[in-house]
Amino acid sequence: MSPSTTDPAPLLIDGELRPATGGGTFEVLNPATEEVVGHSADATAADMDAAIAAARRAFDTTDWSTDHAFRARCLRQLRDALQSHIEELRELTIAEVGAPHMFTTGPQLEGPVADLGWLADLVEAYRWTEDLGESEIMGVRSFRSTRREAIGVVGAITPWNFPNQINLAKIGPALAAGCTVVLKPAPDTPLIAAAVARIAAEETDLPAGVLNVVNSADHAVGAQLSNDPRVDLISFTGSTATGKKVMAAAAETLKKVFLELGGKSASVVLDDADLGSACFMTALNACTHAGQGCALTTRLVVPRAQLAEAIEHAKGAMAAFAPGDPTDPGTLCGPLVSAAQRERVESYIRLAVEEGGTIECGGGRPAAHEKGFFVEPTLISGLDNSARVAQEEIFGPVLVVIPHDGDDDAIRIANDSPYGLSGAVWGTDPERVEHVVSSIRTGTLGVNGGQWYGADVPFGGYKQSGIGREMGREGFEEYLEIKAVATPA
Repeated sequence: MSPSTTDPAPLLIDGELRPATGGGTFEVLNPATEEVVGHSADATAADMDAAIAAARRAFDTTDWSTDHAFRARCLRQLRDALQSHIEELRELTIAEVGAPHMFTTGPQLEGPVADLGWLADLVEAYRWTEDLGESEIMGVRSFRSTRREAIGVVGAITPWNFPNQINLAKIGPALAAGCTVVLKPAPDTPLIAAAVARIAAEETDLPAGVLNVVNSADHAVGAQLSNDPRVDLISFTGSTATGKKVMAAAAETLKKVFLELGGKSASVVLDDADLGSACFMTALNACTHAGQGCALTTRLVVPRAQLAEAIEHAKGAMAAFAPGDPTDPGTLCGPLVSAAQRERVESYIRLAVEEGGTIECGGGRPAAHEKGFFVEPTLISGLDNSARVAQEEIFGPVLVVIPHDGDDDAIRIANDSPYGLSGAVWGTDPERVEHVVSSIRTGTLGVNGGQWYGADVPFGGYKQSGIGREMGREGFEEYLEIKAVATPA
């Protein structure tokens, strides 16, 4: 799995590991060192067309979609094979993504690999048919039932921030449901997807065409999935702006879409909360993986009377999370994924000052790192919730602190966002906490540090944070159709 064995990383199309048509490649940089990690095959439109054709053929002409036991076995094979290569995959994930080592033991690698076993168990336990009983309609008595069947060919388009987690959160449920898949990973992180593809091709019994992985630096290659009538569902994770384009393109063939999009999650602190703990945990969350997570809490909403104290608590915490070497097991905040992403984050920090905000800490590039795409954890105050840095997704280690004037005002601020992906609530009065939890329009919430992430927990958002749910039984069912059948009684 090292660059020497995957350079250039191949495509997986119809069961074969192969170069791109024409032999094109593109390079991938290590975000912490700016050195070349490796090269990936750069797929063309013809390659994507071949991958879609392979997936269509595998779905239409094999028993993959109906052989539940075989699918469960293949999922466990894939889990076991990935686990046998876990240290190589860890090294590659840190090098390519800039993911801190500590997170590869959880959602950056080990967690989603293990979750394939949960999906295999679900395939075996799932009620694929349901008896609706006997009924008489217009003098005809019938036995009625429903069947759950795979939707067909899935086009999965994934981002760069948590590639193992998101790639497997799409591949796993889709395969479990009986679908075939064409995965188009982000061009920033093609190597880890290609490594998974190689393992699937060489160490599992997945039939040819069931899983295809098409890396390309050209976003138009991924857009083919939305336009192609042979694709039945688009599963997309990324920005809201791109999600809208995906949905518009998919509408031409009325294909189903699952969209997991942006977030600007609020951490709401009530006046009876442990302020120090709430501010520390919110700052930690905002700095995790350099803030490159759609569900991270990036708005700290605190009682106005406690604003100054909250700022001091958050400043102290963010100073403790200085950017570090992602290979160090103690690092929480690593580099941003690219120079372009660093410039985006820095532009928002400049914008905050232009809008009248105060940079309480951070705001620049850390002196300790001459190389790498690092930005200091940054705390911004002095702005209300209408500021762009409080409304727009930044995807960097930037936290905006906003005062509220009571529980209902805090709810108003939390909901005053185009997004509704995640959030947190801090308080000691159960009734007040429940009022806030039930009033915030968001797909996931953590209360007093509670963690909702897990294979069995559905993840997704309200409003412009997306459509549908990923993970859990609900995420698995996104890849199923429902057929009703009646036979004479």
